[in-house]
Amino acid sequence: MKDFKKSDFHFELPEELIAQDPLEDRSGSRLLLLDKNTGEIKHQIFREVIDCLEQGDCLVLNDTKVIPARLLGVKADTGAAIEVLLLKRQENDIWEALVKPGKKAKPGAIISFGDGILTGEIMDVVEEGNRLIQFHYEGIFEEVLDRLGEMPLPPYITHKLQDKSRYQTVYAKYEGSAAAPTAGLHFTKELLSLIEGKGVDIAYVTLHVGLGTFRPVKADNILEHHMHSEYYQVTKEAADKVNGAKKKGKRVICVGTTSCRTLESATDENGILREGCGNTEIFIYPGYRFRILDGLITNFHLPESTLVMLVSALAGRENVLHAYEEAIRERYRFFSFGDAMFIG
Repeated sequence: MKDFKKSDFHFELPEELIAQDPLEDRSGSRLLLLDKNTGEIKHQIFREVIDCLEQGDCLVLNDTKVIPARLLGVKADTGAAIEVLLLKRQENDIWEALVKPGKKAKPGAIISFGDGILTGEIMDVVEEGNRLIQFHYEGIFEEVLDRLGEMPLPPYITHKLQDKSRYQTVYAKYEGSAAAPTAGLHFTKELLSLIEGKGVDIAYVTLHVGLGTFRPVKADNILEHHMHSEYYQVTKEAADKVNGAKKKGKRVICVGTTSCRTLESATDENGILREGCGNTEIFIYPGYRFRILDGLITNFHLPESTLVMLVSALAGRENVLHAYEEAIRERYRFFSFGDAMFIG
């Protein structure tokens, strides 16, 4: 297998093509169709994705819910501004978090949010400089967070989102993500209903998206990159639907790289999806043999990112980079609030 360098997945993206706001109509974004075998490209509107699906196919969605994980507070003793990004809940209201500026967040420091409605004590410094924070509050943590927290938008989105629900899929159910599974943002309840009416099975899995999703690949040799760990769950119902589609010779199409990584993590070497939960650090790059996935609906990703590498594993690096060139030429919108691709 060829050794890939990070630079093999580079492309030049004009800054003005980075979408800063979601479209008013979720399903009105553009959709680039890429044939993974021939590299052939077609252009559609997202709601026409229904034409790409056939009766008996299984569409897999990630029903994780983004929490308003960005908290702006002050250091209790000095009043210095501190920003906290919640990453992972441990136990007893202890969270692993990213804290800026880190030098002011030494163990023992107390941070106050919302004039003391919520306080957090730094307990420890862990891997990659993250902090463990013990929170104290009255009432229900989720309600306090909803009141004080902001959506943790990706670093390339430069202003605050007015409507929190637009960084949430219409089927989001289980809280725990620090970032949205953005390919799912294009679906409306009406479109999902039409897809089901066509005889397409819809299966829901859960993967709580971590901020590692935005972490750049630093190693020149991509095999030296260490993936972040994310929690996933596959129910018996979802496993039965996916395995049923495969048994009938139908396709399994994942919505987003998170659904893809969940399925590929939970599928055994015989191509059977197993119910269960766990943590995955799966890194998919060209040369990877997919166990269960046939097609993918995904947004356009950052140059040199693990997500571009995953898409290249499915459709071939040359095909993907050519499709990205075409998308740039056609002025598609990129990244979280941007347009989508159907790879099949």
